[in-house]
Amino acid sequence: MLDMSHQDWKIRAAGLSFRSRAFIDGKFVDAVSGKTFDSINPATGEVLAQVAEGDAADIDHAVAAGRRAFDDGRWSRMAPGARKAVMLKLADLIRENLQELALLDSLDMGKLVTDAVTIDAPGSAHFFQWYAEAIDKLYDEVAPTGPGDLALVRRVPLGVVGAVVPWNFPLDMATWKSAAALAAGNSVVLKPAEQSPLSALRLAELAAEAGVPDGVFNVVPGYGATAGRALGLHMDVDCLAFTGSTAIGKKFMEYSGQSNLKPVWPETGGKSPNIVFADCEDLDAAADMAAFGIFFNQGEVCSANSRLYVERSIRDVFIEKLVARAEAMQPGDPLDPASKMGAIVDEAQTQGIMRFIEAGRQSARLVTGGERVRIEGKGCFVQPTIFADVTQDNPLARDEIFGPVLSVIAFDSEDEAVRLANDSIYGLAASVWTDNLSRACRVADRLHVGTVSVNTVDALSAQTPFGGMKQSGFGRDLSLHSLDKYTALKTTWIKYRP
Repeated sequence: MLDMSHQDWKIRAAGLSFRSRAFIDGKFVDAVSGKTFDSINPATGEVLAQVAEGDAADIDHAVAAGRRAFDDGRWSRMAPGARKAVMLKLADLIRENLQELALLDSLDMGKLVTDAVTIDAPGSAHFFQWYAEAIDKLYDEVAPTGPGDLALVRRVPLGVVGAVVPWNFPLDMATWKSAAALAAGNSVVLKPAEQSPLSALRLAELAAEAGVPDGVFNVVPGYGATAGRALGLHMDVDCLAFTGSTAIGKKFMEYSGQSNLKPVWPETGGKSPNIVFADCEDLDAAADMAAFGIFFNQGEVCSANSRLYVERSIRDVFIEKLVARAEAMQPGDPLDPASKMGAIVDEAQTQGIMRFIEAGRQSARLVTGGERVRIEGKGCFVQPTIFADVTQDNPLARDEIFGPVLSVIAFDSEDEAVRLANDSIYGLAASVWTDNLSRACRVADRLHVGTVSVNTVDALSAQTPFGGMKQSGFGRDLSLHSLDKYTALKTTWIKYRP
């Protein structure tokens, strides 16, 4: 796949067929209202498909299907080894369809197809496999009691899990929620972002092909204000997992209080700091990863390292290195393997990024980028952009821009670097660059974030939890810890004759 040319990808894309109806109770169905919305390719402005616009009625049907499936035990009481086999089959099917799934995400939200086919789609297969392999290796507990008492403590599935996921990693975010929830034995009702529903609908079809029973995995595309809200308020949804903005995460917390007190697990916004100390011996590696940390996926990453704190003595030379890398990462057709950045997800997001850039021109020093560009006269593309001389109170350093915009701020001491890095409402991730082991551990201990990456950026794996602190939310995806939010502790106490 890595040897495919631009023309190869275009031919493959032209031959795609799109699943555009909701997937409920094992089959594709139209929205109850009959309404649809356009799925638009942000690189060209072309309509890819007219997708079923689910709303409260469709959520009701999907939740009812999930409840029936849970109650009759077709999945929830399936033997762990049998559930494992089905999910392993789904992982294999994802791998067999890597090109298609990568193209769906690339066309739908503008990401580079080479990233989608080498990172996103294989990652989805890996996470399904990882959770599948964990299913029959998780043990329950026996509590310490006296003679005549046996207290069993088990983790049991909750029931119907609602999952609302964002558009920046459509397939991966659908997987992060659904793989763990399904592994635990739940039914799932997934609402993908309206900007990027196509890969989630295909994933549902592959899940059915793998043997996930009808009603266990449902996908309802639609808008957040209707379908998403209905899922959050639903009295028969037992848990709501959400990745997206902090403002919408707070809405889902409200919905829980207004309905059935369902647990809500938000993974929300970020404004992650990247701290580069002068004792970092490999500044080229630091510059490579600093550029990757903000420009990968067009900066549309919740944990993007969008605040760069550089020790003053190396600031100017480090900015020079960054500018060279930014200028080599200009956007292009997402289907062209030569492109270094893809398209912004839609016109509204593009305009929002440009408003930050235009305001930044008046309050900081623009050192590179800053322009919206078009490819062959079309599309939502923004140059990789770097601002220097940014003040800590500047919106460039405070707000989540969710685009390829980097703010550079100088510091003079370790204490100042930590203070500035922690001075944010967010606490998702951070990076630290130093060759002093004591400093690396000391600074990592003081940063109030969910993940600290030392001498790299945005480190994650299936084995480690991903999530944040403060207004980045308290939900955790990945690792065995993520199973906690999809299960409940149940005690069975047995009195017996000793």
